[in-house]
Amino acid sequence: MADTATHSISAAGGPVSPAAAARPELLAPAGDWECAKAAVENGADAIYFGLEKFNARMRAHNFTTADLPRLMEFLHRRGVKGYVTFNTLVFANEMAAAEELLRVIIAAGVDAAIVQDIGVCRLIRRLSPDFPIHASTQMTVTSANGVEFARELGCGLVVLARECSLKEIEKIRAAQLAGPAGVAGGELPLEVFVHGALCVAYSGQCLTSEALGGRSANRGECAQACRMPYDLLADGKPVALGDKRYLLSPQDLAGMDVLPGLVRAGVASLKIEGRLKTPEYVANITRAYRRALDGLGSAGVYEKIRDESRYDLEMGFSRGLHTGWFGGINNQALVHARFGKKRGVYLGEVLRFQSGKVAIRLEAPIKPGDGVVFDAGHPDQDEEGGRIYTVEPHGRETLLGFGRTDLDFNRIHAGDKLWKTSDPELDRRLRQSFAGDKPVFHRPINCEVHGAAGTPLTLIARDELGNEAQAVSAMPLTPAEQHPLTTEKLREQLGRLGGTPFSLAELRNFLAGDLMLPVSELNRLRREAVAALDAARAKPKRWTLNTGTDDSLIGGSRGDETLTPPAAEGNVRASSPRLLPVKEAPGSAPAAAETQLIVLVRNLAQLEAALRCGARTLYCEFEDPKKYAEAVAMVHCAGGCAEPREIWVTPPRIFKPGEEWTLRQVRACNADGYLVRNYDHLKYFADCRRGGDFSLNVANGLAADYFIKRFGLEWVTASYDLNFTQLEALLRSAPPEWFEITIHQHIPMFHMEHCVFCAFLTSGTDFTNCGRPCDTRELRLRDRVGAEHPVKADTGCRNTVFNARAQTGAEYAARMLALGARRFRIEFLDETPERVETTIAMYRKLLRGEIDGGQLWRELKLLNQLGVTRGQMGVE
Repeated sequence: MADTATHSISAAGGPVSPAAAARPELLAPAGDWECAKAAVENGADAIYFGLEKFNARMRAHNFTTADLPRLMEFLHRRGVKGYVTFNTLVFANEMAAAEELLRVIIAAGVDAAIVQDIGVCRLIRRLSPDFPIHASTQMTVTSANGVEFARELGCGLVVLARECSLKEIEKIRAAQLAGPAGVAGGELPLEVFVHGALCVAYSGQCLTSEALGGRSANRGECAQACRMPYDLLADGKPVALGDKRYLLSPQDLAGMDVLPGLVRAGVASLKIEGRLKTPEYVANITRAYRRALDGLGSAGVYEKIRDESRYDLEMGFSRGLHTGWFGGINNQALVHARFGKKRGVYLGEVLRFQSGKVAIRLEAPIKPGDGVVFDAGHPDQDEEGGRIYTVEPHGRETLLGFGRTDLDFNRIHAGDKLWKTSDPELDRRLRQSFAGDKPVFHRPINCEVHGAAGTPLTLIARDELGNEAQAVSAMPLTPAEQHPLTTEKLREQLGRLGGTPFSLAELRNFLAGDLMLPVSELNRLRREAVAALDAARAKPKRWTLNTGTDDSLIGGSRGDETLTPPAAEGNVRASSPRLLPVKEAPGSAPAAAETQLIVLVRNLAQLEAALRCGARTLYCEFEDPKKYAEAVAMVHCAGGCAEPREIWVTPPRIFKPGEEWTLRQVRACNADGYLVRNYDHLKYFADCRRGGDFSLNVANGLAADYFIKRFGLEWVTASYDLNFTQLEALLRSAPPEWFEITIHQHIPMFHMEHCVFCAFLTSGTDFTNCGRPCDTRELRLRDRVGAEHPVKADTGCRNTVFNARAQTGAEYAARMLALGARRFRIEFLDETPERVETTIAMYRKLLRGEIDGGQLWRELKLLNQLGVTRGQMGVE
């Protein structure tokens, strides 16, 4: 086992592809200690894991801060890096706790933090100028400008959105190399997910769990609404889709088939998803990709490993395996829609029953002890299944026997599909790969020996990380009359590294002449050098860590508790100034500006209604940006000099390489201002009036400060992940005039590359051959409780699923006004002009204090909530 798992470098050399020199890091998930060990013993170069707070998999067992020193020592002894996932939004009232946890992480010698929140990136860089930051996929980076944004924040690596194709990855990397940043700052490494579950929505942009379940995906509490069944309604009528009901549940990502392409594209790190999965899963998937990566350098080896691995990958966890978006958009392949849960290996269809046994024409191997499930096309119901007792081949058919009472044959029918869901033999083999205390996976060391007759033998050992150890013999070398220390004999003795995490790769013999040294002394030298290497690897990283002051680095309101950081090991230097100034206490601020009610509309009829109501600031978000010019003309003509009005428009939420035309379309309308929704908008509209929209995920004052002061935005929209307690903390953490608050909307739940129109109304694969039903059809998804959620397509063919019901934060309006908030937005989706006028009138009364929030939401029959995130600190 050790030999087959060895990460070896042949002393004699062999066929090596050009890509082998830039072989990417293999990054495995670890939800607990067993998973960490499974990853290490099966060849992971690094693992990523979460702690008790601020990580996007709060349902995993996770690690504690007390575990960190021991975990990092274990990983580093094995030549493996450890990255902490700090990949959630952090609210203003949690920043002190975040700072304290970050100090512990940095002091423990963790190799990097994977971060979503802009404010947290700034906080880390102020705490430590050299601690590595990896931009999480939750940052929704899809372009070279997104990579550059991360670089300016201090990130050293970017995890691209899963929706990026191989061609787009190549373009992003090429843009880095061609641009000025590629010269001045060096290329920023890119990481991609290579295997595991696929979110249907862009990570960091999914608000479904908030809208439907009171849980936030941006806070590690995803409710997996994408895995639920939905009915499709087109123009108000059900669409017959047969057994297709899981319309938003993608197949699992499997990048094994495109591994050579990813390496050629220059991807620096390949990430396996699965911090909620079992140790056996981690061992299985890590081992498969380790072997495949190592096989890329030898002709035919990768292809053989790829084919052999298919069964293991499907048994590991599979809702169906697919290359995801690596090959581009294919709306007929991404979502098969038949089920949203694990299946495994497909065995075939039930032919008939015979003597209490099931007849099937097998398409994959089966043996007694394996577990199976019968798929009758109703995965949301209890399904029949059990262990195989007997396997009887009969020509092209096979009879499968089960326990006497295991199955209810009345619920199984000819034509049902049979899936293998369990292989105990495979599980035992996987568990053995990380059982016990002795290292199973070995990493290479290179050795060289020096010496001459009458001098000691010097052994130098170096690992792949650059650590070096030296051992000197206690006795001199002597001339050999027979059995000299040949290279072969030295390899035999120095290569005896059983029980260590090393294997001998290259050995260079610099001995002068035929010499000898007792074997016992050679063994002692080997043990001494290995022990010294092991000790060098175990030393924790020493990142620079700024000392604390009387106050936290993050500022805040006067009267807030300040943080006294724990004593830190490693490099310590003087404290840094606050990132934000201390705000004055309530009541000492200057006079507040006029309260504004901003209206967002999504069609021209709604715009006309808003203008009739006298709305002075209007936002337009149209599916077709070509209509923006007409909207701009309408607003400018309606106002005149006596009643000035302004119109802002929204570009598409996602930008990818080659989509500059979408931004040109938007800018051509000459609007008064533009809502910035991603990193490319910051640059493209830099010479225009701009405000930051909700998709920037501003949840704390440090993030708001960065967008307003660094990029000159006039205001930013408070994150939709905030409930009132968290919003109150935000308004107290920074000038309240920085923020716009959406108090009425149909929350945009899923924003996705997956096109429901194309996938289920046509046989086309993308916009080139689908016939664009989105231009003429109205779609809704009906969930299990009967709510019908509208589906809209933007100009880039990306779909947004909106909540069926509008929600309001009206009951908190008076308290927000008292905190200094003055910009309030209301959004419309498909409301009639009459409804638009009624709603605007009601909110005007609310902001003037003529009615209270309770009265408003009862009259409008809205969902009464302002965000729904509970927060990890238990704040309601």
